[in-house]
Amino acid sequence: MEAAFFDLDRTVIARASLAAYGPVLRREGYLNVPMALKAAWGQVVYRFFGADDDAIDRARRTALRLATGVDQESLRRLARDHLAEVIEPIVFDEALELLDRHRDEGRLVVLVSASPVEIVEPLATHLGVDEFVATTPEVDPGGRYTGEVEFSAHGPGKAEAMTRLAAELDLDLAASWAYSDSVSDLPMLEAVGHPVAVNPDRQLRRLAGEREWPVLEFERPVALGDRVPLDRRWGVVSALTLLAAMAVWSGVRRARRRSRAAARDAGVRSIGPS
Repeated sequence: MEAAFFDLDRTVIARASLAAYGPVLRREGYLNVPMALKAAWGQVVYRFFGADDDAIDRARRTALRLATGVDQESLRRLARDHLAEVIEPIVFDEALELLDRHRDEGRLVVLVSASPVEIVEPLATHLGVDEFVATTPEVDPGGRYTGEVEFSAHGPGKAEAMTRLAAELDLDLAASWAYSDSVSDLPMLEAVGHPVAVNPDRQLRRLAGEREWPVLEFERPVALGDRVPLDRRWGVVSALTLLAAMAVWSGVRRARRRSRAAARDAGVRSIGPS
């Protein structure tokens, strides 16, 4: 069986997914302004000059240290609940067309991303891909991040995961396809028989030219909900839960006020003239 492997950031979506979630993370208290600015500058440098493995590893370790002690489920819920707000407007229409084409031609479709599993999983589920690969942080028995990583889906890690998946599912990598924008994904591209550079950085564009790999330019971000109806039930459930909690709290407060008023009245009557 053949497969089509898609990088996520700047290949399927127009921005780095972690950076796209930056405003939400800052609003929810997970990220402060200096950290957000540093991340934005890092994306500019990465886009125009590329990044070596050491730089990526340093960035990953810094992010993991910042997340130490944070509850994993809370970030899963945040990524899922804000999918429509953050990711919906920046999915490339051309990528959606390619996903559909490979499905129609009978290939297994796999999303392969160095982003955390908490961000990749809800988008992979929504896009209906067959499998996904993502960076997996380590969590303690209480479900909180330890600051370490269980599996890193960066660089060689992507190719290793693809090789394992091929062994498990009997995939023919020589007949398969891979799409990415970054030279850091060279191992992923070299693992298949049909590598394709998408919106490539300068180093990957040069290599693609030398090796005569196809180069695609994706330019049409679309509202994902216009192409793939979003499952907004999570948002509805969250809103209903919040409304119910507010109603209960309001009822408790009214009951307390009535109880205090009754107590005051009883006290006045008890000391009044008989």
